[in-house]
Parts: sequence; structure tokens; C-alpha cells
Amino acid sequence: MPAVTADTLTLPRLPRLAPDARPRRVARVVTAERHLEGEGFQVRRPFPAADLPLADPFLMLDHMGAVEYAPGEAKGTPWHPHRGFETVTYVIDGAFQHQDTTGGGGLIADGATQWMTAGAGIQHIEQPTPELVAKGGLFHGVQLWVNLPRSAKWNPARYQDIEARDVVLLAGDDGASLVRLIAGSLAGYEGPGVTHTPITYLHATVAPGARLDLPWPADFNALVYVLSGRGVVGAEERPLDEGQLAVFGGNGAALTLRAGDVQPLASKQGWEVLVLGGRPIREPIARYGPFVMNTREEIVQAFEDFQAGRMGTVPAERMPHRSGVDEQVG
Repeated sequence: MPAVTADTLTLPRLPRLAPDARPRRVARVVTAERHLEGEGFQVRRPFPAADLPLADPFLMLDHMGAVEYAPGEAKGTPWHPHRGFETVTYVIDGAFQHQDTTGGGGLIADGATQWMTAGAGIQHIEQPTPELVAKGGLFHGVQLWVNLPRSAKWNPARYQDIEARDVVLLAGDDGASLVRLIAGSLAGYEGPGVTHTPITYLHATVAPGARLDLPWPADFNALVYVLSGRGVVGAEERPLDEGQLAVFGGNGAALTLRAGDVQPLASKQGWEVLVLGGRPIREPIARYGPFVMNTREEIVQAFEDFQAGRMGTVPAERMPHRSGVDEQVG
């Protein structure tokens, strides 16, 4: 880990923060809860949970792995529908394959991201590759659910396949941190992911003992989730370890992160963190399983449309896995 690496001394550097840039403080720290999803794979989920039911415009964050599967252990999801939001699947190590009822499909592997806008509705399936199932191996990934505003919930389904080579690579202002910008803007740089809701989404590796300062829009919320390792975040330097999420408060113009001087063996390259934030949509939310709309009536309609086949039909040759709406899967 991680799949995408680079010599930070050769990359464009983020600017030093302005002297009057006020770093945000941490409002709370949430420890991810463990859940079983799909056909029985484990995820760590910092939200939604009792401590953080919503992080508008984000709906859910699932951390899958890192796990070393034995032969026959790797599992995925059955066919299932979505409506009203976007799923963002970022595979750091290993590979996942997907198919959908529009005839699309592909492989997400080693630093790639699949950005699926479910919009008015789609069905899809996500599975480990046959090679990973047969031989086992390392898998590590994250799935983020991003809400859509009312005006975009009925848009046609859309995919963005963001290859590892497409991600914008930047260095911290001192050259000690590697920043992978997947979507949104950061200090004038634009990530490849095209979003309906203004957000910024990045994965950073902060060298042991190094500090990473990020300029941040005042109207965005801000979250930092630890994939591995340990460090401190915020103006007050709150400790943050693997599987924990920091929720920043206020509207300061900067985020500060500093990696611990000593990292666990699994994080020898540095402290691995996701940094994400966006402009809250502030609209009513009605959600049930894989449907996220604005009213209860729209949720009922989503079930009716799914049962009537208006979210696509699973081809007969792709039916070894049942289709349903019981699971909260990606």
C-alpha cells in the first residue's frame, strides 16, 4: 500500500498557507463500526452511525480491508439497485469487477476509481476477480456514497472510470507528503472526477513526522479518515488512528495534519488518510437501503419501479447471484 506512488520531489507542490489562514478545529472524532455487507465481507463504517448519522453531502463511507484473503475467501455483492445518489469506489490494492443492467462493466484495480451516478436508477453487481477468489491475495478499498441534489436525482445513470494514471499527484509544501487528488479542487488543481455536488476528495500519504497543510473552502465541511497509521489533526492536534474519522467544525480556510514520528509496520511509507469535504445540499432526505430520495413517497415509488423492472433487467446469463434490495451495499 498504496497502489499509486511517486517521487514527491518531482511533483508540483501545494503552496504554503497564508499567514492569516486559520486552521479549523476538530468538532468530534468517530471510531468506525464494523458491519457485514453483500455476501459477507466486512467493512468499517464511520458513518452513518449513532455518533454521526449524516455528513451532508456524504451519505456513507465504507472502508474495506486492508485484508489478505485466503483462497476462496473473497466475497462481493449480489445484484442490487440504486437510485438518487452516487457511489464512489476507490480500490487502493487488489481488484474488483462490476457489471450493470445498461450493459456496462469493468475492472477497478490498484489505485483506480469507479464513479457511478445512479440517478434515476440502475442495477449492478460488484465481485472480486476470479483470480482473487481462486488464489487469494491483498484487497484494500473504500466506497463513498455522495448524495445528489433534488435537481439531479432523476438524471440518467452515468459512469466515470478514473484510472490510477488519471489521478492528479501533488506534494505537500515541504515535499514530504504525497497527495492523490481524485475529485474536486485543491489550491487551483482539479481532480479528474466530475461531480454534481461540489466536493473535494483526496488520498494522502504523510511521511512519518511530517506535516501536511491543505487550503480548504470556507463553505465546505471537512472530514479526515485514517486508512492506516497514526497522527494528529486540527489546530489543537487531536490524535487520530486507523479506523477513526475526524469531523472538523467552523469555517476556517485550512486543514492541518501531522503524522506520528513512529508508524506501525504496515504503514512504513507513512500515515495514510482520506480527506473529503463538500458544500452541504441541505435538502430533506428519505432513505431506505439502496434508495436515497427527498420524500417517503419517492422511496415507495423507487420500490415500485424496481419491482416493475424500470431500473433495468438482469440478463439471464448473469443470474447466479440473486437480485434484491435488502442489503445496504454499494
